[in-house]
Amino acid sequence: MRGAACLIVFACMVLSGRAVEADGLKPATFAHYVERFNTMEDENFTNTIPNAGAWDWMQKEIPLFECPDKEVEEMYYFRWWSYRKHLVQTPTNGWVITEFLTPVRHAGIFNTISCATGFHISEGRWLRDTNYVSDYIMFWLRSDDGTAQPLFHKYSSWFAASVYDYYLATGDKSLTTNLLTDLVADYQAWEQEHLTTNGLFWQFDVRDGMEESISGSRKDKNLRPTINTYMFANAQAIAAIARLAGEEKAAAIFDAKAAKLKKLVLEKLWDAKADFFEVRHEDGTFSGAREEIGFIPWMFDLPDAGKKYDAAWRQLEDTKGFSAPAGLTTAERRHPQFRSHGTGNCEWDGAVWPFGTCETLYGLANVLREGKSGAVSVRDYFDNFMTYVHSQHADGKPYIGEYHDEVTGDWINGKGGRSRYYNHSTFADLLITGVVGLQPRADATVEIQPLLPAGTWDWFCLQDVPYHGHLLTICWDKDGSHYGRGQGLSVLADGKEIARGEKLAKLTGKLP
Repeated sequence: MRGAACLIVFACMVLSGRAVEADGLKPATFAHYVERFNTMEDENFTNTIPNAGAWDWMQKEIPLFECPDKEVEEMYYFRWWSYRKHLVQTPTNGWVITEFLTPVRHAGIFNTISCATGFHISEGRWLRDTNYVSDYIMFWLRSDDGTAQPLFHKYSSWFAASVYDYYLATGDKSLTTNLLTDLVADYQAWEQEHLTTNGLFWQFDVRDGMEESISGSRKDKNLRPTINTYMFANAQAIAAIARLAGEEKAAAIFDAKAAKLKKLVLEKLWDAKADFFEVRHEDGTFSGAREEIGFIPWMFDLPDAGKKYDAAWRQLEDTKGFSAPAGLTTAERRHPQFRSHGTGNCEWDGAVWPFGTCETLYGLANVLREGKSGAVSVRDYFDNFMTYVHSQHADGKPYIGEYHDEVTGDWINGKGGRSRYYNHSTFADLLITGVVGLQPRADATVEIQPLLPAGTWDWFCLQDVPYHGHLLTICWDKDGSHYGRGQGLSVLADGKEIARGEKLAKLTGKLP
């Protein structure tokens, strides 16, 4: 218990601007957001849950959230409202989650695409009904006559890592260990398809979902930080799942795979001249371009904290690097080929992609939680998170599309039916695990570490987050006047306080 203010996680919170009441935040307080969303524009495509049923669904499924910044609050509800549009109840495979609302040619059955599965699972793990995500996981691994979907490997992904992260939030050991054989087989398939003789994985930029990049190609088998970091994370996750299942031999095998990949990424993909992780071409040369994918290794804690690799983060806030008025660019702005590939063909040569922004924010959060890098601060995280919030608008209304101009913020490819409500990034998970700071764990410890700079918000509340079979509420009240429950930060599980701290700092408690 340190400092002048306390972080509180508790299950019963308050009406905005008034002292806390016994039964906590009221859903009716936030209904006006959904009423506006439902009338903003036409409902161009409807899956299982129409706009008319959106608020009923949200009240049943999502944690409530309030904060002093109404733009952040609105975006939180908008992104859940949008996510709901992509839930599809199939006649044969339970629930799946789509990326585009309108049918696209490169999708599989039920308009599914594997590229953003990691984001779909991370976001959906905070819904009360676990069937949405568990069905979706089973769909990709077993729905083609007991085997994986044919287009599962059309894109690189951190699928196994997201399955393990889902377990960390839900505590559902049986589902996770039941998938061990499938995940091992999937990893082995990637090795057969994409592993090179030097021990690293190759990928086309388009199959990373990052086409028309400065470093990449649709035909060259380049060694990329993307797929190699994903496979490192997948190997680590499979090792952890194997230990859960009591399969120590399998755990050791995948621990070794992860260790080898880590060593090779640090040795082969770190360009010491650029102080950055870069793509290495088939001829062995570096691409010569710092790209946002160079931050991905930190998304899964691949680099050792406090080492030379932290120098890469100096590029984050450099206006010649990745910092632009409307967001983090996908390539460094100083590069001569920045924004050189035209416009409208899904270019990753500099424009801002929410997909890349989320990966970078996850990596930055990990660096900050380690607390060993002087190159970045919690303020950097929050400022970039807020730029991400601001960017998700068009014509004065909340909007999420494919990618946008780094200076004007204008969405590229327009706002046609194909690009509207593009489910290719995350928001609620960034807020829950980053700004609010809930860090899912395998044990009974609840860990909170908010990435909110001191003096930014005097209060916030995240109410009824499903976690290991319990409902958590996390609340911050700087001086105790907003919620009337005392000064600072506290955590409740099922209505019982389990932790209390005095400032925005790491806090732990035990589940009842």
